[in-house]
Amino acid sequence: MSTNAISLDATDRTEFGKGSSRRARRAGQVPAVVYGHGTDPRHLLLDEHATRLALRGNENALVELNVEGETLLAIAKDVQRHPIRPGVQHVDFLLVNRNEKVEVEVPVVVTGESAPGTIHMIELAHVLVSAPAIAIPETIDVDITGIEAGTAVHVADLALPEGVEAITDADADVVNVAAEATAASAEPATDEAAGEASDGAE
Repeated sequence: MSTNAISLDATDRTEFGKGSSRRARRAGQVPAVVYGHGTDPRHLLLDEHATRLALRGNENALVELNVEGETLLAIAKDVQRHPIRPGVQHVDFLLVNRNEKVEVEVPVVVTGESAPGTIHMIELAHVLVSAPAIAIPETIDVDITGIEAGTAVHVADLALPEGVEAITDADADVVNVAAEATAASAEPATDEAAGEASDGAE
């Protein structure tokens, strides 16, 4: 759970347009914008490597943006990454304060193994929750240990951290567990079908 913000140094961005963005990226910087709390959007430049490390593996990272002597507390709302090589190309940050709750989508992670002969399917990759800005869970873990076929884990069944509430419909399926079709059971049916086809041809 993100109880401590990651510190990132930033500078105000003074040049705009595609050309300036390309120059910034070539210089190892990433353009960003921070908004919220009724303020005008503020355009920034951050170190790309530090930003990539800060946002790695956490879609809703809490960060302290140190902008020329001023500190802004924010969460990452939208991260644009390079389609081929590792790299962050642009970040949207949302201003928050330590005493407020925010609505964020948190990724679902399945743990454990369902009952033998079953397979699980993730129906909902993210769950929308309301969480304290300083305690946003990085993932929502769904333990399927021993769950039998025909069982669905709903949003209402999730074990959420203290202070975190689900906004997604409580009846929505998060994970379904079904019987695993085996090759052995499929082969006789295939052979029988082939035999019927041969009889028809005669």
